Amino acid sequence: MASKCPVDHSASQDSCPVDNKSKSTSTWTRLFSSSNSSNSPQNLSNERELSSIPKASDGNWVYPSEAQFFAAMARKNHNPQAADMKAIVPIHNAVNERAWLEVMKWEAGRGGEVCGGVKLVNFKGKPNDKSPRARWKMFLGYAAPFDRHDWVVDRCGLQIRYIIDFYTGRTDPVTNKVSFYLDTRPALDNWEAVKMRVQHFWGKWIGSSTTQS
Repeated sequence: MASKCPVDHSASQDSCPVDNKSKSTSTWTRLFSSSNSSNSPQNLSNERELSSIPKASDGNWVYPSEAQFFAAMARKNHNPQAADMKAIVPIHNAVNERAWLEVMKWEAGRGGEVCGGVKLVNFKGKPNDKSPRARWKMFLGYAAPFDRHDWVVDRCGLQIRYIIDFYTGRTDPVTNKVSFYLDTRPALDNWEAVKMRVQHFWGKWIGSSTTQS
């Protein structure tokens, strides 16, 4: 069973397509926290944003509100700051929209539209479980990803698991905004995923060779 996102949606059938476990949630706090912000949650919004990510059942996944995100982080003892929610929640949502966009790039042209489109079945956060690719990059001297998610999608009855490694990029010196890089690819769980990875590799190689020639 997939882990839940940091918000308790027991009153609803919806939950967000994010699994921010202790390490990843605290990373969000560290990246966007304010040292002198007021910590009163009374004025936090209860409005939730509908994602563009379709569920395996009906409708789309729904992101948590500012108030829900704050309460969930407080329950996990991450010392959230109320003022930070206005920055953290939109970025949290945007990063996951970006993750879905990266998944859909892999799924383009593979027939999912025949049965109503590719849908997200479940998700699981694995912040302490580095993927083989991430470990190799770390061995080469690159920074470790600050989070990892595994998303399982359904394409006309065929389930494909995607690994998403989240990396922080450079901070804009003017706006002080943090950029993100998402390394997204299908896990090598079945022959379909192997075929996708091989085709992706050869497609990039052929495109590079054509450009150089």
